[in-house]
This record gives sequence, C-alpha cells and structure tokens, in this order.
Amino acid sequence: MHTNVTIEKKPGSLVVITGELPYTDLEAHRAEAVRRLAQDVAIDGFRKGHVPEQILISKIGEMPIITEMAEHALSAAYPKIVAEHELEVIGYPQISITKIAKENPLGFTITVAVVPDMELPDYFKIAQTINKDKESKEVTDQEVTDQINEILRQKAAYERLQKKAQVPSDHVHGEDCDHDHTEPTEDIEDAPLPELTDEFVKTLGAPGQFETVDDFKNKVREHLTIQKAQDTDSRHRAKITDSIIAETKIELPQVMIDAEINQMFAQMDSDLSRASLKMEDYLGHIKKTKEDLIQEWTPSAEKRAKLQLVLNEIAKREKIEADPSLVDAQADTLLEQYKDADVKRVRIYVASVLTNEAVLKKLEEAA
Repeated sequence: MHTNVTIEKKPGSLVVITGELPYTDLEAHRAEAVRRLAQDVAIDGFRKGHVPEQILISKIGEMPIITEMAEHALSAAYPKIVAEHELEVIGYPQISITKIAKENPLGFTITVAVVPDMELPDYFKIAQTINKDKESKEVTDQEVTDQINEILRQKAAYERLQKKAQVPSDHVHGEDCDHDHTEPTEDIEDAPLPELTDEFVKTLGAPGQFETVDDFKNKVREHLTIQKAQDTDSRHRAKITDSIIAETKIELPQVMIDAEINQMFAQMDSDLSRASLKMEDYLGHIKKTKEDLIQEWTPSAEKRAKLQLVLNEIAKREKIEADPSLVDAQADTLLEQYKDADVKRVRIYVASVLTNEAVLKKLEEAA
C-alpha cells in the first residue's frame, strides 16, 4: 500500500498524483537498471551488456543507475497506485521526478486524465420515445424499380464510354469520312434505358449471376433488404445516442479528443497508402494543412469520445458485459489475421466492441 501519496483533481478531468517511494523500492530494480544501461555502454575488453557493475559505475557514475532504477520503480508503482485509489485513468501518464538522491526517498508527480464525472439523462426513456417512431425496413416496389433503373443507367453509360474508346485516335476527319463524329449531347439521365430482358440481365454482374428478369429483380430486392436494414438500424441508433449525448453533462478530457483525432489521421493515412498516395501530397492537393483538418474534425472527435464514455457508463450502471466466450473467439480470429498484435490490447478492443453492441441493443429494445 502506497500511503505517502496524495490525489488532487484538476480541471479538464485531470488528476495530479504526488508522492514518494522509499529507496528500497528503487533498489529492487537495481539489477535490471544495470543490465539495461550496460547495453548502451562500450568499454574496451567487454561485450555490450556484459560490463561488470563496478566497471560500469566507474565509466558513467552512480546517478544514471539511480535514475534508471527510479524509472523502473515508478513504472511498477503506477498501476498499483491507480488500483489502490480506484482511479479510472485514460491515456498515458506524464511522470516527473521531483526529488532523487542515493539512499533517499524518490519524490514524484504523475499527471493523468481520468474518466470524467457525468450526469446522464434518463437514457431508457429517451430510447423508448425514439423507438416508437422507428423507420420501416420494408423495401418498396418503387425502391426496387429505382435501383434497377440506376443499374441500367450505369450499364448504358459504361457501354457508351466503351464505344467512344473504340474510335481510332489517329483517324483523319476528312471530307470523304462517312463516320458520324458528332459528340452525344444528351444527359445520361435523359438517355433511353435498355430493355430489361432475360438476355440482357445475363450481361449484368458476374457471369451466371443472373439468369432471368425475375431472378435479377429478386436478387436486387434481397440486396436492398440487407442494405436498408443496415442503414435503418444505423440511423436509428444514431438518433438514440445523439439524443442521449445532447442531454448528458460531461467535461471531456482533451486526451480523449486527441486520441480520436489521431485515430482519424491513422485511418486516413492507411487509406492513402492503399491508393499509393502520401499524406503531404494529398494535403497539398486539397490545399489544407493538418491543423485545418484537426479544426474540422474536432467536433466529430468530441462526439465520438462522448459516445464511448456514455456507452461505458450505461454498461457500468446496467451491469452489461461482453460474453467471455465471444470475446475469446473474436480475439482469436483477429490474432490469426494480425499475428504481431498485442494479445491484451486485442482482447480489450474486442470486449469494448461487443459491450457497445450489447448496450445499443438494450437501448433499441426499450419499450
């Protein structure tokens, strides 16, 4: 138990942990500190990492070893202090050593963000009100017709481009030329649609995907049914969570906003890499800086951060937890795909996703 520790709350959902560690805590890490420092010191006659302690001290002095011991001791003490004082920390701590000397207690301060206090509204009542007006997931005949017409328009546009591409580029437009070189001027929206026949639908999609007009229409309806259900559920969930967030009182830690923005940049960088583009080139093309994007993305980042905090708090109050067997199964699947991933982080991620899903389902079922 770390008794010589004080916790002080600061604005922005920060806490400052101030305290001391006895020198005996540092000494417990001396061997590791010496081993680590020896790896970076070159001394004639000794291989790196195999320098005797007294030789190492004669080379670098005692203070670097004590400092290294202090860092190891603080790294070991921090999670214990957090657990003892029941702090729900977010992100990485900023650790500062305030007092250090041989045979003396180590003074330190740790600044870290914590889960903020929040005042939640009656989230079930909000969900009940919104659930009464949930959109229908039924696909109408008109929606099927509109989708088919869009497919036909795209097919017609593709064929027109193909025909245009077949015109020889070195063809001379002389007086005796009998080709019609007039460019089509009608808008694709106004162009006549191809006739929907059994033979025509066989040319759509992958070979053998459609056999008859009825088969084509049925599969279009099936696709629309799946897509509309997903879109309807997504919009409905957004209505519920947006309404709950709007009535929630919360002081959002900056570290959470920064984390969301960093995640958005990471996703953008990944998307650009797949397209063989570089971030700086893309930013130059759209004539924006990273600071411009941060300013644009901040409202969305705040909303995403608030949503996660709200879902976490509802899960806590309602005692909603992810099914351990599902966490294991999905974590194993991800680890098969990403073999270098940290097992603990993957499990935390999967558990968070599944818990969020369970909370959202409970809100959708509120009646």
